[in-house]
Amino acid sequence: MMEKMVIRRILALFPNAIVRKLLLMLIFSLVLWVLYLSSGDYKKLLIHWRNPVVLKQWSVFKKYLSCEDTQSPEVFPTDTELSVMEIVERLDQMIPPRPFTHMTTTTSAKHSRAVILNPQDTYCKGDQLDILLEMRDHLGHRKEYGGDFLRARMSSPALKAGASGKVTDFNNGTYLVSFTLFWEGQVSLSVMLIHPSEGVSALWRARNQGYDRIIFKGKFLNGTSEVITECGLALNSSAELCQYLDIRDQEAFYCVKPPYVHCEAFIYMSTRNRHISYLSKEEWNLFNRSNIGIEMMKNLNSIKVLPCNKTEDIKKKCQIGMKAPFPSGYAYKGNWITTFCKLMEFNTTKNIRDCLGRKLIYLMGDSTLRQWMYYLPKVVETLKYFDHHGSGPFRTHVLLDIERHSLIQWKKHSHPFVTEKVFSLKDENYIPREIDQVAGDSNTAIVITIGQHFRPFPINTFIRRAINIRKAIERLFLRSPETKVILKTENTRELHINAELFSDFHGYIQNLIMRDIFEDLHVGIIDVWDMTVAHSTNNVHPPDNVVWHQIRMFLNYIC
Repeated sequence: MMEKMVIRRILALFPNAIVRKLLLMLIFSLVLWVLYLSSGDYKKLLIHWRNPVVLKQWSVFKKYLSCEDTQSPEVFPTDTELSVMEIVERLDQMIPPRPFTHMTTTTSAKHSRAVILNPQDTYCKGDQLDILLEMRDHLGHRKEYGGDFLRARMSSPALKAGASGKVTDFNNGTYLVSFTLFWEGQVSLSVMLIHPSEGVSALWRARNQGYDRIIFKGKFLNGTSEVITECGLALNSSAELCQYLDIRDQEAFYCVKPPYVHCEAFIYMSTRNRHISYLSKEEWNLFNRSNIGIEMMKNLNSIKVLPCNKTEDIKKKCQIGMKAPFPSGYAYKGNWITTFCKLMEFNTTKNIRDCLGRKLIYLMGDSTLRQWMYYLPKVVETLKYFDHHGSGPFRTHVLLDIERHSLIQWKKHSHPFVTEKVFSLKDENYIPREIDQVAGDSNTAIVITIGQHFRPFPINTFIRRAINIRKAIERLFLRSPETKVILKTENTRELHINAELFSDFHGYIQNLIMRDIFEDLHVGIIDVWDMTVAHSTNNVHPPDNVVWHQIRMFLNYIC
């Protein structure tokens, strides 16, 4: 014990590992020399060397001279990993496994019952109308658990009006669907069964089971020729890999290294769907076109809503930091009307130009945000495209108004990005790294959207990215608290395109995660999920009128 203490005190004076080893070798040589002098002759030295005390001393020196650790260091999860695990655990509790034996035991839209609570002959604008749903299976038996993925909507086609309904799951086979009657006239009510709870459970299990349902094809430049190899967020391969790691944010992407080609020569990529599924053949029956998005209230008549001379509350102008309820607004006669704040019109080109004057606007995300770049020049003719070089729709897009010193830039988010079209990786960067490069000031705004390209991958990938984005925004606010940051939620899309990979259920869960992670951060929210449900667009790229609603909301936040 005493020997160890002495050695540790000596080593503390020499922190360099190489110097430590040389010092220990010198000390050991001196010990041998002393033993030699005290031994009298060589034979006595050998006898003395076999002494267990000396062997014990040697073992102490050997321990410190060894290049290998005698014990593996204990690895603790990072704060980000702990947060990811905590959120996944909560989601697993919210989406528990549901038994699936046969289609007949799953939720049936046809056999389930919908009853209006406290029905009236007429209703007043601003009233709340509640509907109780009692879910039954295809045999007419009442369901005893919840978890069905439902979509509620009210509409008046003649008024070009629509709004989301709020669904409350009591987890016992019954649901409360609440509609706020925002406008007067004849109103139709709709509740669709998108997926039964058994389908939801299957999608959740399948999603978190693997990374290999999307094939990433990376192109490497080898002189003047291109070499194609397989890439991905995770690769099950014994081949040598190129590792593209962001150690700080724990983000990783891999490619099988082409022979005789540098990993730095990675220039282009495209993707396609792999014919791999983690759903059983029986489970796939739940996602046939005929079993997705089934109306549950076909026999329910429309209701009549009267004005009733009710006064409306005066709302403050929409500002960053306001908490948006659900629904956050409704469509009416071509406009988007928010329920929690007052939207300024921006109904002239001059209004929009003045708002954008001297602004630096950075759009970071997917092609649903790139739609802004296509729409804005249609209404502001002084915004001109700057040729940022590159090719294809996923290159960096820049709009400039030289006279008013306005710049708007769109850059795609980094891996995963799912598209059959080839895109460049030469200026590829994760959104947190892009945010870190923004200086920020009162005339700078950042808009972020992620989601659609994450749907085919385990949920921890999305959660980690959202947490890293939040941390980057926090760093931005430390150096520039006046910079404006707006989150655009992802939107609904086509109901019948490969549910395992792209179902709106995945997007719905991701929206919940985003709201949870950014809840207490001073950012603006553009609820495009709500907008697209209200308009019933069901298109991954919403039409121009919905794009304008998004931009108008954004202009209210920055001006």
